[in-house]
Amino acid sequence: MKTVPLHHVHVRLGAKMVPFAGFEMPVRYSSDLDEHHTVRNNVGVFDVSHMGEFSIKGPNATALVQKVTSNDASALYNGKVQYSYLPNAAGGIVDDLLVYKVSDDEYFLVVNASNIEKDWNWIQSQNTEGAAMSNVSDDLCLLAVQGPDATATLQKLTSENLAAMEYYTFKIGEMAGIENVIISATGYTGSGGFEIYVDKEDAEKMWNAIFEAGEEFGIKPVGLGARDTLRLEKGFCLYGNDIDDTTSPLEAGLGWVTKFNKDFISASALKAQKEAGLKRKLVGFEMIDRGIPRGHYELCDADGNKLGEVTSGTQSPTLQKGIGMGYVPAAYSKPDTEIFVKVRDRLLKAKVVKLPFVKN
Repeated sequence: MKTVPLHHVHVRLGAKMVPFAGFEMPVRYSSDLDEHHTVRNNVGVFDVSHMGEFSIKGPNATALVQKVTSNDASALYNGKVQYSYLPNAAGGIVDDLLVYKVSDDEYFLVVNASNIEKDWNWIQSQNTEGAAMSNVSDDLCLLAVQGPDATATLQKLTSENLAAMEYYTFKIGEMAGIENVIISATGYTGSGGFEIYVDKEDAEKMWNAIFEAGEEFGIKPVGLGARDTLRLEKGFCLYGNDIDDTTSPLEAGLGWVTKFNKDFISASALKAQKEAGLKRKLVGFEMIDRGIPRGHYELCDADGNKLGEVTSGTQSPTLQKGIGMGYVPAAYSKPDTEIFVKVRDRLLKAKVVKLPFVKN
């Protein structure tokens, strides 16, 4: 089991540590509910150093990124971030990821912890362009500072104008007296904030500086439990739950990052699927009857016939009702369509809703 650079800090803070994606990670410090509301209303800090980071450099870096990712990297400018995915040869999803354009000859890819080795091997196998690749996952610490008070907290630590940064942009600058910090206006919570990439040697210095700066806002450490309820309220996919090697990105609602104005792996197969029409779709649903949908619970029609299953589900702390996502036949994908969740042989009524569950 691998550990993140700040493992000793989380243990000292009394976090409950659990195995996740090959790492021992903090799942909660106080309670999932308290930590969830901290991020929605104030500011919280996640240590997500288990994520993977790859550097791709050289005159053919853009060509490689364009080939292996679905989104159009030619639309990026220096300092811009793009959400994308890696299609596999069968039209499934190797992983979803963030693509950072550092310069015309340099990109920084951020991938899911559970897929670091798989993604690395896949991109390397496609690197006929001869781009220079390096896996820097073990060298970095990644802290996600999220919530409405995140900007005010971090602004104390840097001369960069954080409030002026647009969503999905980044800067490389000084923060908390540390040079070459990647300050990224991104996150997985839908509550705004930044993701801070720093050399692992400076991780504890950065952590302490952030908590000192955020003390007046009631800053707290937040674990993976609240991270999951926060991302689900915004309808963000989780790899291994809502998307995987076998799922169609178009059925998963990722058509918006699938750009057919360029060639990429499986582009022709995905284009044909789009033109033929989708047979099923990933939808969000809210419970009408009382009950909490959990992963792999059956989604049914009124007669109990199975339509699909829940891919992600929880009790929404913000909405105070059960919410979930799952794949259903296209005919059942329109908002307000009635579906049922099978819970211990009981059919509980739900309705399809437009994502996200929690609006800004």
